Amino acid sequence: MKESLKQLIKPMTVLSLSCLLAACGGDYKYNNTSTFEPAQPTEPTTPPAQAVPVPAFDSDGILSANIRWTDYGVPHVTADNLESMSYGVGYAFAKDNICVLADQILKYNSQRAKYYGPDLTPGSGDSEHLINDFGYLTLEIREQAEKNIHFMSTNSQALLSGYAQGYNKYLADTGSANIDPACAGQPWVQPITDVDMLTYSLGVALLPGASNFLGAMFLAAPPGESFLPYSVATNQATQLKMQPKIPLPEKNPNDLGSNGWGLGKDKTENGMGMVLANPHFPHTGNLRFWQFHTTIPGHLNVMGGSLMGMPGVVNIGFNENVAWTHTFSTAEHFVVYQLAIDNSVLGSLNQSVDGVARPIESKEIMIDVAVAPGVTIKLAKKSYSTLQGPMIVVPGNFEWTSTGAYAIKDANTENLDIVDHWLAMNLANNIDEFKQAFKDYDGVIFNNTMSADKNGDVFYIDDSTVPNLSDVAITNLTTNPLLIGAKQAAGFTILPGHLSAFIYDNAVPYEKAPKYAGTDYVQNSNDSFWLTNAENPITGVSPLYGKVDNQQSLRSRMAHTLLNDEAGADNLFSIAEVEHALMGNRNYLGEAIHNDLLSACSAQGTELVNGIDISHGCSALALWDGTMNINSVAAHLFREFAFQFSTNPQWETPYDPSNPLHTPSGLINNEITLAQFAQAIQKVEMAGIALDESLGNVQFVERSKPDGTASGVKIPWAGAHNIEGGFNVFNTRTGNDGTLLPRHIYPAQDATSILSDLAKGYHIAYGSSWMSVVNFTEDGPVAKGLLSYSQSHTYGEEQNTDQSELYSAQPQLRPLRYTEEDIEANIIAEMTITSQ
Repeated sequence: MKESLKQLIKPMTVLSLSCLLAACGGDYKYNNTSTFEPAQPTEPTTPPAQAVPVPAFDSDGILSANIRWTDYGVPHVTADNLESMSYGVGYAFAKDNICVLADQILKYNSQRAKYYGPDLTPGSGDSEHLINDFGYLTLEIREQAEKNIHFMSTNSQALLSGYAQGYNKYLADTGSANIDPACAGQPWVQPITDVDMLTYSLGVALLPGASNFLGAMFLAAPPGESFLPYSVATNQATQLKMQPKIPLPEKNPNDLGSNGWGLGKDKTENGMGMVLANPHFPHTGNLRFWQFHTTIPGHLNVMGGSLMGMPGVVNIGFNENVAWTHTFSTAEHFVVYQLAIDNSVLGSLNQSVDGVARPIESKEIMIDVAVAPGVTIKLAKKSYSTLQGPMIVVPGNFEWTSTGAYAIKDANTENLDIVDHWLAMNLANNIDEFKQAFKDYDGVIFNNTMSADKNGDVFYIDDSTVPNLSDVAITNLTTNPLLIGAKQAAGFTILPGHLSAFIYDNAVPYEKAPKYAGTDYVQNSNDSFWLTNAENPITGVSPLYGKVDNQQSLRSRMAHTLLNDEAGADNLFSIAEVEHALMGNRNYLGEAIHNDLLSACSAQGTELVNGIDISHGCSALALWDGTMNINSVAAHLFREFAFQFSTNPQWETPYDPSNPLHTPSGLINNEITLAQFAQAIQKVEMAGIALDESLGNVQFVERSKPDGTASGVKIPWAGAHNIEGGFNVFNTRTGNDGTLLPRHIYPAQDATSILSDLAKGYHIAYGSSWMSVVNFTEDGPVAKGLLSYSQSHTYGEEQNTDQSELYSAQPQLRPLRYTEEDIEANIIAEMTITSQ
């Protein structure tokens, strides 16, 4: 891919692009049919009474919050204002996960090298900590936080401040030596501020974009100049070994995904709304969810789950009137620009935009770097930025030469809407107010949103933050062979930066975002917006949101299958039927080709395939029940076949855009199919696993001890994988989890599978995380949920494994304690905290 990208980008000179633009013209207009909403009544209605605004700050300056913990360690926080509410949430969160957030504060404040030295692997010269620290200084997220904190809404300021104070109270009350052993006594575990929290929020917003280009920013330097940091004391190069290896960045390196449904009155038994939330996120690291419930009497009563460090507001959850969930969007959140260097002014760095010289700004940035126990030095280097964003260099792909260079512009840069946007969702009383949150704010950063209210209305929107390209840019992105080829090779959009017509100014507004409203259903399983509602496809939006008419993933096809056949004879869903759809652990590929594969291998008999007798594997596969449950025999064998099949699918009927939910289909019985099955058998046997083993003896979760070694306690785990088209999916995770907290991994056999010889199976560390089903009733919302990896990061605590053990015993959700009566009947601990 790198070589093809290099070949494609090289011809993108100012002359060639200008000629192409002249040929294409600049008057292209795309028809936006991104919205489907039923006609609204025209008769006059009485305007609703204005709600009293939720109090932001505590009136007397003394914060106070009551925290009641119910079964499975879920905190229910009650307070009189946002600041005190967030104070309680910050305290309860720190009790469970202080080490994770402390690590992230270090990361986004550019202080990893100060405590851990320059390298992720000490002495290797990988420079990972230097790249992190200089990278976030280049992105200026701390500087943006300091500049903007006092200009944000009072609600955001109150939530950020209260959360930091609650975190600090837990740390002060408990003492650094007595917190989670994974970080107890570490010098970097320190009190935090509202600016730290905002810095963290601004960093998280860049996860699907500029954060993946930190290494490319580290390498950026003009021709003939060194990118390497130098000693501030001597202004000379250091003796530190620095040999960073910077690959071409990916748009979604964490492979984040999810499922989400919003069911309206036409799809539920009681004619009221229902929402299924099923985010697939890492089970360790900085993207863990955490469940909580907040109440400000008369204003707010919301329950759900949020990512680490979300200051007091719920990311995925429900209140008395509305429920919502999110999935990771296919949309692009950044553009890489190819710059034209202007050399007309000697001694200065400039680029040309519309024939006018525009400066390339340089800035000296400095960090502290540990070089020995208790010894640090200051290193500095220059960062370079343009009106299109920070300069980047990726050897062999994006070079800085005397005539051209590259920069990245991320639409989520300085996104200050995040807290306000989710708070508005938390406060919504119906779908119309929920929609208003998306009209007022643009803080959902990288998510699709599915929602339903108690009236049975549903709403979908991909209001993730997407560059608002001009019509000229869209025309060329979709018709210019050079730009089309570059995007295909890189995996993200590359545009010319020498013409202002290509340089976007803001994000796509609400009116142009893909959306759907109705009373039937909305869904997403990480394919694009296109088939949110299969009966009403969405088209006509910016190509940066994703594809239309494209082949759907097996998981997306499984989602549509479940929507079609899990609702029972009445074709209307109950909460139990939605839970069964999630927890049944069906998989699309097995249902599509299992019988065909059995026929093919049975016909082969004992005749060798590439020297392998597949008959024993065929006998084992005949025992498989077609699901991915603990007692499913030979499920792992089918999964290994699925991995091989994915490299060269042998579909009998090819994909047909007019029939996207049922094609491709059928398995071709040929040498390739048989060789793939033989390879699957070989891989299972190489791992020392019986072909007819049950999945519960192959797939497991296992906690790490505080020092990162394996606990040795393997919890059997049901669930499918994307590769076989599961819905409730899980995966291993052997790469960096975004933190420096120690953990153990089991390496995969090779790049063609996730099976580990050392683990003798699949060590699950990713997948279904905060799962919930919410159905509105005349008596209020009824909800069930599960946090698959449990609430607490602290090894040895009950809440470190209790929900995992519940799921292992039988895939299931548990009742969510939302009503006052239910909370009081299930309290396991209670305290009131104050800032006095």
